[in-house]
Amino acid sequence: MRKSFYSWLMTQRHSKSQAPAARLAAYVFEETTFPKHTDDFEVISRYLEDEASFAFNLSEFDQIWEDYLAH
Repeated sequence: MRKSFYSWLMTQRHSKSQAPAARLAAYVFEETTFPKHTDDFEVISRYLEDEASFAFNLSEFDQIWEDYLAH
């Protein structure tokens, strides 16, 4: 079973990095309502589009998702 996207993303969290995955991880870490236990692209994408308290480039998210699937 693949780990949740949130669990994987937290491994990308580095305070000094400006890499897209590190930036997204920093934002998501602060979100109390982020869907932490899923690996469903649609659920996470919809959350980022409609519910997140921050703005994030969704084309960057698509690339981060590809990296997640590769691990």
